Amino acid sequence: MSIYLKFIPYDHRLKDVLVLESHGFFSKMVDELVEFSEYDPELCDGIKWLDEQAQQKGITFYEMVFEVLYKHDVNSKAKDWLSTRN
Repeated sequence: MSIYLKFIPYDHRLKDVLVLESHGFFSKMVDELVEFSEYDPELCDGIKWLDEQAQQKGITFYEMVFEVLYKHDVNSKAKDWLSTRN
């Protein structure tokens, strides 16, 4: 059995399309969380807190959610790296 890898050159014109798709996916995910928070009081409180923080920072709610998720991801990867370092 042989495996052939097909190399397709990256088309820089598609960058904006991929960014828009990612942004749309992220926005839809956040919107669904907000809708679901109607049934989860703890999630609702967290979303209200995030909204307050976003307003204090002068950024959008979506930017605040992204910031929190990004920081969580970075911190998790740093902890993983530290635990495997020794």
